[in-house]
Amino acid sequence: MPVEVTWWGHATCTIEDSGVRVLTDPLFVRRFAHLRRRRGAVPPPEAAAAALVLVSHLHSDHLHLPSLARLTSGSRLLVPAGAVRAVPGLRVLRRVRALHITEVEAGDEVKVGDLRVRAVPARHDGRRLPVGPHRSPALGYVVEGEARTYFAGDTGLFDGMAEAIGPVDVALLPVGGWGPWLGHNHLDATRAAEALTRLGPRSAVPVHYGTYWPIGMDGIRPHEFHAPGEEFVRHAARLAPEVTVHRLEHGERVRPTW
Repeated sequence: MPVEVTWWGHATCTIEDSGVRVLTDPLFVRRFAHLRRRRGAVPPPEAAAAALVLVSHLHSDHLHLPSLARLTSGSRLLVPAGAVRAVPGLRVLRRVRALHITEVEAGDEVKVGDLRVRAVPARHDGRRLPVGPHRSPALGYVVEGEARTYFAGDTGLFDGMAEAIGPVDVALLPVGGWGPWLGHNHLDATRAAEALTRLGPRSAVPVHYGTYWPIGMDGIRPHEFHAPGEEFVRHAARLAPEVTVHRLEHGERVRPTW
């Protein structure tokens, strides 16, 4: 099979292609800030082993320093341009954990083994919140080996999306969030299905939903936590019936075929 995808929860996935393991936006904790993990076990230690780690943007549920500290010493890390200046803790990890950190912007390409990884634009606020100027753009990534796998990170729909990302075989798309309301420049289940019509992948995996939820808010719009995956399956069948959707459970893996 050309590629294998494991969804660990939220935006954390392992992509295995051409003998290379790639990890996305690692988040390996049961609780952080005002959020707690309500579904799925914390990823096991082996999830932190990867030849390449992709960070899509600087929000703390995507660039999470304690989770990055669990990476295998010497791991290679791709982050948006300006990230090291905006998040000083990255400099500490580079020194203490010997992480090889490379800053990239849309259009940059990096080779790891037989894989080519290309940074692509995303429509999302890339700042390190709650403070700091807008120093780093949000990114997505296309991992190209035997297959072409698009990891969107966080993004909304944007003009020229298909041209910027290019042809893909598998799309890992956010379909929800970690709270009862999605802000601007996110994909919900409907907009993620619309993204399928623009990108035309052969397979899709919904991510970024049903994992973390604010403490004390279990009773507020709970369908926004539970429903996005199933809603994406339904909207995708209506808007892009030619795309095979794999709705994974936490820790489940799939080998898309076509």
